[in-house]
Amino acid sequence: MTILDYLRIWLAGARYSIVRTLMFRFDFIMWSLVELFWMTVNVLLVAVIYEHTDSIAGWTRYEMLLLVGSSMLVQRFIMGFVWSNLFEMARNIRSGHFDFFLAQPGNPLVMVSTRKVDLDGLANAVVASAIVIYAARQLGLSPSIVEVALYCLMLLCGFLINYAILLITVSLTFWLGSAQGIEGSYFTLMEFSRLPRQAFKGVSSIVFVWILPAVVVSNVPANTLIHGFHALDSLWLLAVTIAWMGLAVWVFNRGLRRYASASS
Repeated sequence: MTILDYLRIWLAGARYSIVRTLMFRFDFIMWSLVELFWMTVNVLLVAVIYEHTDSIAGWTRYEMLLLVGSSMLVQRFIMGFVWSNLFEMARNIRSGHFDFFLAQPGNPLVMVSTRKVDLDGLANAVVASAIVIYAARQLGLSPSIVEVALYCLMLLCGFLINYAILLITVSLTFWLGSAQGIEGSYFTLMEFSRLPRQAFKGVSSIVFVWILPAVVVSNVPANTLIHGFHALDSLWLLAVTIAWMGLAVWVFNRGLRRYASASS
């Protein structure tokens, strides 16, 4: 199959998702409001903290707000494009319905990851974008088109890193039979993405900055927009993205061979 074929399939799935969402409008509105409430709490938390200080680890109020908004953007895209697909994959592995994807002509990982789109997850990406734009204006930033493009590219790397971590988590279902007990670890890890990199010292810096990519997914894009392009940080983020995506695909393929040998 060509990339164009995959695009047609994704567009068909997206159309189905939109139609289904319109059929259950109350669910869409309810979950959108839940996520909006969660985002509002995070923004208010920043406001409350900066009522008592002018800087945290060298980050001012609006720099921190831009960092939080960048983290939210990555999370909204994850929730909108891949979250439900991957955890539906876990249920299909347990039930044996994963055979449906193996019987399709496309790559199983692509078909599983792009089956549908969650509009309630994407809806608040607009709010997250507004937070980033507001913070940038308050900081007096006037990024060029190139700088905005670099920022978006860094966010894409953050999205792929999050996707890789989720895929590894869900792929453990091939061995464990369920990922429900460990899926919460993803949310715990990603909580650190809303914190400045400079706040981590010693062992915590080694773990959450250099080993686990919890901090770089949002800090590098935010720094790119605030301070401009930094080659070393950008190359590090790119290397981390490639490494985690490679690991995730390897774990998935190993699990796939195990499933194929056990399914009927």
